[in-house]
Amino acid sequence: MTQEFLPLRLDLDPQALVANWRWLGERAAAPAGAAIKADAYGLGAVEVSRRLADAGCRDFFVATWAETEALGSLPFGAGLSVLHGLREEDLAAALASRARPVLNSPAMVARWKAAAPGRPCDVMIDTGMNRLGLTVEEACSGLLDGLEIDLLLSHLACADEPDSPMNERQRARFVDLRGRVAAKRHSLANSAGACLGPAYGFDLIRPGIALYGGIPRPEARGHIVRVVRIEAQVLQVRDVPAGDTIGYGATFTAERPMRVAILNLGYADGYLRAFAGNGAALVNGRRCPLAGRVSMDLIAVDLTGADAAEGDWLEIDYALESAADRTGLSQYELLTGLGSRYQRRWKE
Repeated sequence: MTQEFLPLRLDLDPQALVANWRWLGERAAAPAGAAIKADAYGLGAVEVSRRLADAGCRDFFVATWAETEALGSLPFGAGLSVLHGLREEDLAAALASRARPVLNSPAMVARWKAAAPGRPCDVMIDTGMNRLGLTVEEACSGLLDGLEIDLLLSHLACADEPDSPMNERQRARFVDLRGRVAAKRHSLANSAGACLGPAYGFDLIRPGIALYGGIPRPEARGHIVRVVRIEAQVLQVRDVPAGDTIGYGATFTAERPMRVAILNLGYADGYLRAFAGNGAALVNGRRCPLAGRVSMDLIAVDLTGADAAEGDWLEIDYALESAADRTGLSQYELLTGLGSRYQRRWKE
């Protein structure tokens, strides 16, 4: 079935995407790249990268070499970095691609030196997160001698935490590294790090969630605008007598006669069970709450005070920051969990 016949859709706003990218670069006073891993956080990496490249973005980041292959070619002059680096199994794909590996361990450094001497790469240094990356000691030991490093990176652990002293500790370590490890460019900040301002901008920022409408820090409110809206089609409208229950487990009992809409949306689509009791659809601006549990493919919403018919499309209340507050899920989970059963419709 072609996408236009699917009963779920994501309405995507390219002007909002580009506006978010521009604001982040202005906030950090640095050029902005774009993290398009996880299929651009579920929006579609091919479409996102095309629109951002048209706006001037020249640095893109994916997680794996499989994502590089799925992305295909980028516009002339745009660079692509593979954040998870270079396993032995990745060598053939890496050598066939013009993307740069982000080298994260001494073994990766040795592998790249042997396989592609003189070819540019990127290098990740761990400044306190203890995830991927060389230690500061490894980076300054001579291990990197002979590499042509385009981008020296590190990653902030607590940029989205208010007033964390960890941010300044990592920034200071990275400033010190900049004077000890030769590289063309330096990059520290993700979306939240960009919101911390020019001290964290260096030569390039690497935003992800904020590009797509997430609010990583309070400074972004009023500046980052929504990119994604979910709409689900009504499969059936039904009348529920007072005293009857709705959905699995009979957890919801109608206290009065109700009219409900059954929508083609469930946890298989990334609309998770955490929305039971606090999720809603919007009918002409009116918030219609969920009635009962979220099941795999279906939800029921209370149409009291609103009107909808079979075949109508209803917007789902899914603004990332407020949805995260209501469910306890992160904005990242809410966005990247949206699956393949949606039409993805870009406004033109």
